[in-house]
Amino acid sequence: MGLTSNAALAVAVLLAVLLFVGTVWFWPRLAGRNWRAVLGRVVLLALTQVMVFASVGLAANKEFGFYASWADLFGQEQEPGVVVDHDTAGGASGPVKVTGTQSVNVPGGSQPRVGGQIQKVDIAGPKSKLASPAYVYLPPEYFRPEYKDKQFPASVVITGYPGTAENLIKGLHYPQTANKQAREGKMQPMILVMLRPSIVPGRDTECVNIPGGPQTETFFAEDLPAAIQGEYRVGTKPENWGVIGNSTGGYCALKIAMKHPDRFAAGAGLSANYMAPIDDQTGDLFHGDTKVKQESDLMWLLDHKPAPPVSLLATSSKEGEDNYQDTLKFIDKVKAPTRVSSILLDSGGHNFNTWRREIPATLVWISGRLKA
Repeated sequence: MGLTSNAALAVAVLLAVLLFVGTVWFWPRLAGRNWRAVLGRVVLLALTQVMVFASVGLAANKEFGFYASWADLFGQEQEPGVVVDHDTAGGASGPVKVTGTQSVNVPGGSQPRVGGQIQKVDIAGPKSKLASPAYVYLPPEYFRPEYKDKQFPASVVITGYPGTAENLIKGLHYPQTANKQAREGKMQPMILVMLRPSIVPGRDTECVNIPGGPQTETFFAEDLPAAIQGEYRVGTKPENWGVIGNSTGGYCALKIAMKHPDRFAAGAGLSANYMAPIDDQTGDLFHGDTKVKQESDLMWLLDHKPAPPVSLLATSSKEGEDNYQDTLKFIDKVKAPTRVSSILLDSGGHNFNTWRREIPATLVWISGRLKA
């Protein structure tokens, strides 16, 4: 049973219920003061609480997609972080390998020309020496004959830490939403490249080029677009590329767009922080390098670097989000030629429900700032 499966959750809930009933049933028999009775009560109570907490944890993980598998949960996931030369569909050696496909959960989604297609891929970065699995959403138009010579705009979509790429599909519904918005004529057909920010297993690198360590900013800003352009019909100019993210991914999206206007024309940060934290999950990101530390602070970039010719979108909530005041400060600091927009909800927490409310407008916004 997979960590995110309905079966695992059902078994945990069933065991919790049975243990609760068993505790009530056997309690009178364990009412004595001898050591066996006391031990029996302790064991029943402990097992019941463990299963209740396990049920809650499994339900929360299923909803928010923190971990994709048991191996991921226990730190045994080793899939990211290995650079391999792969054969592309055309037989040439390249940085993208397609490892599977799946349909999009929309009406008629079993047909690529109607619902588009999601491809699972491995992306290797020759400059960063990093690699990551990802999902690529191809819109229905990509498979239609009349679009066979068309290049599409693309957006990189980055989830939060320690989230998984799957939660961008199952929890945040990016492909379904993009399909619906394009079908209704609210946005142009767009390719989405969806992945997690933690390229290095078990470490939150905050999309920083760590001195003497993983070059995750280079992977996202240079290796990834180049790899996708080599495999799919995607434009190669900055006006063809955007980047979106939530939480940690939102910080990455804003930073990458601001620091790499030669690669990206727009960046959207949903519930983003505006500087890289230093904690147990990140470790030392800067190693005493003042330049790397300063350029990991988006407020510092706005104050000290020339304004890049990009469009930025920042989102927050007046109630429920810790970044609301910082978001207002960020918006106030933006100067031309940078353009800034915002989504400011009256209330909404740092969670999937809030981001699902913001994603439709975000996709329409970024589509309007990219060209095919």
